[in-house]
Amino acid sequence: MMTSLFSIFEPSSSIFSFHLNWLSTFSGALFMPFAFWAAPSRWLLLWAKIAHALHLEFKTILGPTNLGVSISFVSLFSFILYNNSLGLLPYIFTSSSHLVMTLALALPLWSAFILFGWINHSQHMLAHLVPQGTPGALMPFMVLIETISNVIRPGTLAIRLAANMIAGHLLLTLLGGMGPLLSTWLLSILIFSQVLLLLLESAVAIIQSYVFAILSTLYASEVN
Repeated sequence: MMTSLFSIFEPSSSIFSFHLNWLSTFSGALFMPFAFWAAPSRWLLLWAKIAHALHLEFKTILGPTNLGVSISFVSLFSFILYNNSLGLLPYIFTSSSHLVMTLALALPLWSAFILFGWINHSQHMLAHLVPQGTPGALMPFMVLIETISNVIRPGTLAIRLAANMIAGHLLLTLLGGMGPLLSTWLLSILIFSQVLLLLLESAVAIIQSYVFAILSTLYASEVN
């Protein structure tokens, strides 16, 4: 049962051992030419306003010395949101439900922040290990706790995104598999609940993209 249930997350289509479903992760590049049209659509204008609002928010968190890094986090939000939304379509591979992808996003970001902080702001990074006002006897324990909390950050980012994507899809799959066993009246209730769950998953796709981007921005602001 578990094997057949989790098989919905397996990239089954392949040629010469290369899983073609992973190509959906990069298919968002096909929409890039629309941004260069002389007369942009209303959807494009709406997305431009959303991106601008996110840019201002990330810029405020990073401070005046962000050097345009906030644009990178807007791109990160857009990339994750695209993949999360793509996974809501039937028979489309959900790449953001795999730790391979989420760790590939979180680990390089965290590594870059840590290296930048320790190379350029060593005293500032050391000061973060001991919160102000900590008693002398507790300082070794606080250093250990803060070190562990910093080390597990990429894992928490990756697991949070993947787990939320997996949980919603599994629930939709479990409820959908009950359809042939139900009567007409119960089936109508099931379809209504599936629609509500799909709306909830759409909200989760947006929220998790924002959470991943905003936490990455907060981690970057700590090394400035």
